[in-house]
Amino acid sequence: MKNIFIHLHSEEILNRIDKLSPNSIPQWGKMDVAQMLAHCSAFQDIAMGHSFPERGWLGIVIGKFVKPIIYNDKPLAKNMSTIPTILIEDAQEFETEKERLKQKIITFQHNGPEKCTRHPHPFFGKLTSEQWGKGIYKHLDHHLKQFGV
Repeated sequence: MKNIFIHLHSEEILNRIDKLSPNSIPQWGKMDVAQMLAHCSAFQDIAMGHSFPERGWLGIVIGKFVKPIIYNDKPLAKNMSTIPTILIEDAQEFETEKERLKQKIITFQHNGPEKCTRHPHPFFGKLTSEQWGKGIYKHLDHHLKQFGV
């Protein structure tokens, strides 16, 4: 499984983000490309310890049992539900969101596993920094595939 903390893997993601354009069309889902970038940026904020969404009851009950979904080799399901606080429905500016996400990825990768949040994921619960690194890569990969890059 690829991990965003590995420089080669983060560079791959950054290069794929650069292939997006304001006209990129989703192959599934409701978000446009700028909303997707803002959504991924909001997910980065959780992993970086800048945002602390509360755990919902469903995550508390089943999160630990389905936790491998976030860091195993199996692709994420299309149209999977998301954390309500990072569901982006308002219009976003593409270039701003693109650069914001790229900077967060660079910072997260540069800071390394030791600066990863110790707070639980809002659905899956406690994750190790390695699980966060794999989960961040997998989440970004999922959304970049959503837009064909």
